[in-house]
Amino acid sequence: MNNTTIIQKLSELNYNGAKAAYIRQSEDIHYQNLSFNERFYNLLESQEIYLANQKISMLQKLSKIKDKQASIANIDYLPKRKINKQLIIELASMNFIKSYQNVIVSGCTGSGKTYCIQALGNRAIENGYKTYYIRVPTLLEEIKIARATGTYINILKKYQRFQLLILDDFGISQMSSDDAINLLEILEDRVQISSTIIASQLPVSSWYEYLNNNTVADAILDRLVHSSHRLELQGGSMRRIKSTIKKFDEEIDEI
Repeated sequence: MNNTTIIQKLSELNYNGAKAAYIRQSEDIHYQNLSFNERFYNLLESQEIYLANQKISMLQKLSKIKDKQASIANIDYLPKRKINKQLIIELASMNFIKSYQNVIVSGCTGSGKTYCIQALGNRAIENGYKTYYIRVPTLLEEIKIARATGTYINILKKYQRFQLLILDDFGISQMSSDDAINLLEILEDRVQISSTIIASQLPVSSWYEYLNNNTVADAILDRLVHSSHRLELQGGSMRRIKSTIKKFDEEIDEI
């Protein structure tokens, strides 16, 4: 039996990781110094890594996270941002997902909230968690359409299945009483079975008034806030700090 036959069989079985490893073994003389068991284990390990990478790729596409490169390792701990680094390290362990806890990230426009929550989302995906990112205004509009078309139950089932749901831009647009009820129903189905990250310009102390429905506000705060880690970002806009465009006032200073 020759190499071509074995490679063809690996292709038929869709063992692409093992096939790539087998081809490497065939072409690299250093593998000849390994025992049969060592070479066979290398094939199995390569297939395992291939499948893990395939799963991560699938989860990344499913997540709708825009910045696939957002990384916890690249979070900027500028002193004026006053980021709780120890909390970031704890969140990076993904223990909050294992414990069905939530995360609230707050800060002004441009403070880096979206980057942080996407970085946490990417880390969750790397750990095999089914993750989904959506802006709250988009979510609420999606629910309105679903109610009008009779597919509301399908929407609830859709968001139930994610182990981590990332809700961005909470508080950026006006919230009606009906919107608050719809948001509560999404969150209600996730209590103690999955985790949610919410990013908001509004401090938590302003949420009650913003939700525009006292009963629903009580319910949301009770289900979400009391089981959440709080990450507060301060300082100016990170977009301005990292911009490559020279600012007008800087140009004046140089004249």
